[in-house]
Amino acid sequence: MQKILAVDDETDILTLLKYNLEKAGFKVVSAQDGPEAISSAKKEKPNLIILDIMLPSMEGTEVCKILKKDDATSHIPVIMLTAKGEEVDRIVGLELGADDYITKPFSPRELILRVKAVLKRGQREEKRKTITAGPIHIDMERNSAAVNKQTLSLTAIEFKLLAELAKAKGRVLSRDNLLDMVWGADCYVTDRTVDTHIRRLREKLGKAAKYVETVRGFGYRFLEE
Repeated sequence: MQKILAVDDETDILTLLKYNLEKAGFKVVSAQDGPEAISSAKKEKPNLIILDIMLPSMEGTEVCKILKKDDATSHIPVIMLTAKGEEVDRIVGLELGADDYITKPFSPRELILRVKAVLKRGQREEKRKTITAGPIHIDMERNSAAVNKQTLSLTAIEFKLLAELAKAKGRVLSRDNLLDMVWGADCYVTDRTVDTHIRRLREKLGKAAKYVETVRGFGYRFLEE
């Protein structure tokens, strides 16, 4: 049974999440503030985290940032949950490595569909496979990448971008392709978000950034050796 960590300071919301997720066949653990969420993520090792942005003492965006920087939790997909609906909040959450974003009030049916979609994307990742191009080595099983044997500190989104491009080595992937592959068809982000993550990925790749080529007017391509 897949386990989900639900994080929200409102007891009513946690009760609603727990009821609907358990009804859909998931095991649910909960936390009501940032430090508790971080501790639970490390201890419980959930398959997915539903994380409210507006938390006491530590905002959900900071919790997400900490989780995505920790090797023990960086692979866990995160769905941000908040009453805020402005695009800027959505972009901030996604750029920190969140996999999806849902605003309150939410439809329980939509929530379950989003949860299943994010989990399904993770299950599609090829296991026990490595991809190598020049100095870049990508370990699909461990969700890690290295350049000249130096491990890169990538967010979940940056890793997924690099992995999808590398798996399609030599083929051009449009921004729409990448949006569907990395964020999913049901997640509403813009082309600008793709460009922002590509830019940050290139910065971390350093000299190896040349392997992520811009094909003007089309999208991006991972160069074959």
